[in-house]
Amino acid sequence: MGELVEQFQISQPAVSQHLRVLKDAGLVASRPVAQRRVYSINPEPLRALDAWLEPYRRFWAVELDALERHLDENP
Repeated sequence: MGELVEQFQISQPAVSQHLRVLKDAGLVASRPVAQRRVYSINPEPLRALDAWLEPYRRFWAVELDALERHLDENP
């Protein structure tokens, strides 16, 4: 956690709160190591979200390309 506090320049309680939210959402896991807690990313929920978003990405890519073409052709 100390590394995160230094890297993002936010308070330890704020980092702790963010990690708790991520843990509750299943996005990170923690394990005790001596006096510390080591956190690791759980990529599976993110993979599921990515798969769910894919059809929307394809749809919007096509639609936004069409909008760009329209705007280029009609200044």
